[in-house]
Amino acid sequence: MSRASLDKQPHEVAAMFDDVAAKYDLTNDVLSLGQARLWRKAVARAVAARAGERVLDLAAGTGTSSLPFREAGAYVVPCDFSLGMLREGKKRHPGLPLTAGDATRLPFADGVFDAVTISFGLRNVQDTQGALGEMLRVTRPGGRIVICEFSHPTWQPFRTVYTEYLMRALPPIATSVSSNPDAYVYLAESIRAWPDQPGLAARLRSAGWERPAWRNLTGGVVALHRAYKP
Repeated sequence: MSRASLDKQPHEVAAMFDDVAAKYDLTNDVLSLGQARLWRKAVARAVAARAGERVLDLAAGTGTSSLPFREAGAYVVPCDFSLGMLREGKKRHPGLPLTAGDATRLPFADGVFDAVTISFGLRNVQDTQGALGEMLRVTRPGGRIVICEFSHPTWQPFRTVYTEYLMRALPPIATSVSSNPDAYVYLAESIRAWPDQPGLAARLRSAGWERPAWRNLTGGVVALHRAYKP
């Protein structure tokens, strides 16, 4: 995938994540300056999974993001369309029911999950609205969605520094720790092109979700969006 290509052809994005699977979690910790682990904890609190609930964790990668839901007693299904990520996850977490699936054509029946969550994956889906509609379809009435995604810092001076980090500092850091540095250049560019917090809330409403709201993390570098199925 070329550095400037943001049309997100599914096979290209899947191949990109296959390439970085082995070092993906480590690279994220380094590039986020240690914030990635705090963001995962915030997602777990927002989902608030309870014993006996069924949780769909989309773009789950190696399954690391799914562990807090399992620890809470929920039945969690980690789902990703990168087979490389799933293979790596199976080595690390053999007990998780890792499932291959496309967010725009989920391999699940209607209304089977109490909660659906996706972290740092929605902006890599070719059809964002289609994915939000599919997540609505597989969620039970009254169920919830939690999206954790890179967003737009709310303080302008910090936003300028952050943008400089994404486009200048991130590539050389990725070169030193990642097996596919160009993948992280693509990810940086996809972050810049992603809608801001009100923009994503509007997309949730358009897809049929109710009461969308968000909470900024790390000054808006990341935003947690939550909404409910009618």
